Amino acid sequence: MRDELQDVKQGIADLTTQKKRLEIQKRRLEENVEKHNEQAREAVDAGRDDLARRALEKKKQKMTQIEDLETQVADLQDTQDRLVEKKDELQERIERFRTEKETMKARYEAAEASARVSEAMSGVGDEMDETARTIERARERTDEMEARAEAMDELQSTGAFDDALSDEDDLDRELRELRSDSEVEAELETLKTEAGRGSAESDEATTAESAEESADPELEAELADLKEEESETDSETDDRAD
Repeated sequence: MRDELQDVKQGIADLTTQKKRLEIQKRRLEENVEKHNEQAREAVDAGRDDLARRALEKKKQKMTQIEDLETQVADLQDTQDRLVEKKDELQERIERFRTEKETMKARYEAAEASARVSEAMSGVGDEMDETARTIERARERTDEMEARAEAMDELQSTGAFDDALSDEDDLDRELRELRSDSEVEAELETLKTEAGRGSAESDEATTAESAEESADPELEAELADLKEEESETDSETDDRAD
């Protein structure tokens, strides 16, 4: 329809051009008619009826041509009017179809958006499924990380990390524990003395502890070896220093 409308507009433009050309030709003929009238009057004044007759004959020919041109111009005008009406009708139909197209487009886009929203809300869309899977994977990773954090806290509270990072062996840890116990016992004795409980219980406890320690010859031997190793290590250190 747009192509047809363009053809109609082009036809109207051609008809208008042709009509204007005929109208220009008609004006020229009308000027010639007036000229022949002047010639006829001049010839009559001069007593030349033959020349006046010839001028009037040319005038008549021009008048006949003018009438033909007027008929052609009128026909072109009728054709132009019909084309203009057809153009207006086509243009109105095109506008109506364009409006209907835009309305259908808006309705389609609204229906499409509504369908997408419904799919998203119901979870049937591919994107929604992928989103749900992503959320589930994130939830699993979060649970795993929380469990790992709780395990690290538990290991740290039990001192497992301290043991793993320490350079102490079993013997070092046992000696450190013994020193810690001795410090606790010494502090306990101080508290007992301050409380006035008497030193008899302290002497008995000390005697019992000494007896227990002397009763273990292996421990005594290990302690002696450790002292000897420490003495040798100190001697080597002094030698290197010299």
